[in-house]
Amino acid sequence: MSTPPNVPLPPVAILGAGSMGGAILEGLVASGIAPHVVVTNRSRAKAATLEGRSGVESIALEVEQGGNLRAAAGADVVLIGVKPAMVSDLLREIAPVLRPGTVVVSLAAGVSLGTIERALDDRASAMRAMPNTPAVVGKAVTGLSAAATVTPEQRALVRRLFETCGVVIEVPETQIDALSTISGSGPAYVYLLIEQLTLAAIGKGFAVADARLMAEQTFIGAGALLAASGLDPAELRRRVTSPKGTTERAVAVLEEARLDEIFIRATDAALARARELAAGA
Repeated sequence: MSTPPNVPLPPVAILGAGSMGGAILEGLVASGIAPHVVVTNRSRAKAATLEGRSGVESIALEVEQGGNLRAAAGADVVLIGVKPAMVSDLLREIAPVLRPGTVVVSLAAGVSLGTIERALDDRASAMRAMPNTPAVVGKAVTGLSAAATVTPEQRALVRRLFETCGVVIEVPETQIDALSTISGSGPAYVYLLIEQLTLAAIGKGFAVADARLMAEQTFIGAGALLAASGLDPAELRRRVTSPKGTTERAVAVLEEARLDEIFIRATDAALARARELAAGA
């Protein structure tokens, strides 16, 4: 039986609440179901930016050196938001203070569940999460992978947590890095397309502000229509593309450029880099 949506989450800690950890924090606060969240950052200045939110305690490690230990000791779910190279050391640091039943969720690319479990010395259950930056506005896509020791109840709990900032897809770990090449890196692909369409408009004589408005709102509107209609993107494209019309001519040029191959090459390159990171390169 699923948990009612308004049931509060247990205590949560976010160790390293940088851009992604901070985005998840915003989702938790906005949801109203996270009454106790402790976040840590190295600097006093960064910690200060997260103070004052309802139910949030923000710790600056330069002020409280044992802040990570205190945050982790009081949490049922611990999110690890530090850089990949720092994950293992941080996990070894907090492992002795974790209470039974704690779930540790790494946000780091390329750090395997096996690596996480070894660093924790089997003191907690391990999961990996790959959110993307639209978490800031509650529109994330988050991929979740769980170690074999994670219980169904723990999986459901972590899923609820990440659903506060978007949608969640559960995948086996063998697919988590591939997922990151689509949804994780995907916003950058979209922004690049918007940049290029804006430049094309400027090249046709439009003022920069008007060019940006046309390009950006076209993407925003197309996404909204896709969400509202429930139709396949290919069908929506066909509805815009009148036979022998201007859009058909433009789409033909894009198809001649073999966008299908370009996107495969781009995502393959991202996947190769994720594997390099996993190997410590």
